[in-house]
Amino acid sequence: MAGGADIVDSVADAEAADRPPLLVLERLEAFLDSQGLGTGRARAERIGDGGGSNFSFLVERGPVRLVLRRPPRPPLPPSAHDMVREARLQLALAPHGIRLPPIVAVCEDEDVLGVPFYVMEFLDGHIVTSELPPGLEDPAARHRLGEELVDALVEIHAADVDAPALAAFVRPGSYLERQVRRFAQLWEINATRELPVVAEVGRRLAETLPDPLPSTVVHGDYRLGNLMVERDRPDRVQAVLDWEMGAIGDPRADLGYLLATYAEPGGEPGPLGVSPVTALDGFPSKAELVERYGARSGRAIGPLGWFEALALWKAAVFCEAIFGRFQRGELGAEDSRAAAYERSVPLMAETAAARLEDA
Repeated sequence: MAGGADIVDSVADAEAADRPPLLVLERLEAFLDSQGLGTGRARAERIGDGGGSNFSFLVERGPVRLVLRRPPRPPLPPSAHDMVREARLQLALAPHGIRLPPIVAVCEDEDVLGVPFYVMEFLDGHIVTSELPPGLEDPAARHRLGEELVDALVEIHAADVDAPALAAFVRPGSYLERQVRRFAQLWEINATRELPVVAEVGRRLAETLPDPLPSTVVHGDYRLGNLMVERDRPDRVQAVLDWEMGAIGDPRADLGYLLATYAEPGGEPGPLGVSPVTALDGFPSKAELVERYGARSGRAIGPLGWFEALALWKAAVFCEAIFGRFQRGELGAEDSRAAAYERSVPLMAETAAARLEDA
């Protein structure tokens, strides 16, 4: 089943399209055959929250259900949207008991879809963004989910980074310095307009780098909307998704990102607007999240204002890239958040500047 210009049945359809499709089912079926993944005709549809960064598709071949993850259409910024690296990091983490969707195939051959991609088993759970799934009506259940949000992060940070498969991701030098430098460079590539506050925040972050904690695995985009909860037990995290920005670095980067994307119970949504449901009664406060993380991890983490600022600034940079693709007509109607980045990207940067003032 093809779905609009993004999904086509055949190579001939792809050649006749106005722009390269995201999936060519004929080529995908041949790849899946080579991996022993289902038989017969494939059906595919976009899934996810319409964020516009990378794309996920539900692929069905008879009784077999898979999820395919691929980057946007080329050209892509250097070191961004690296699906092979993202898959390899998850494969390296799998033996450590991290809650992950099982990866069943990685394709580096760009002749198949024009870009590398990977394929996971389909997990039948809920992703919590703007609405609560059934089973979280009780404030006590929402509180348990908030605690699970912390506990799953503690598990990630407990993985042994000296294990050979994970040690391959260790880079020399300062993770935080690399993050600031990389995203400052990406802003030069991604910017669609003049926003001096973005460059100013990047400069101030570089000038005030905190002393690092011992390195852990870092997810890089850790928030409620990147977790899947169990369908029958929605107060329990089933899997952590979207590892594009995973690395070995300072664990406070994840904690700061979680706080920056988390709406305080009874408060207003944050500038990213990605976890509005946590404003509901029952979810833990930000202070409770930090306290639980410290108790469960055994780390003395100290003030987190700098890390919240880093998170908001990075979000401004990569959301500007998505906004640029929206302006160029590269996204579909399902990428509903992209238009809002015209206003929210400056707000993210301004909020990052304010957090630096408080840090």
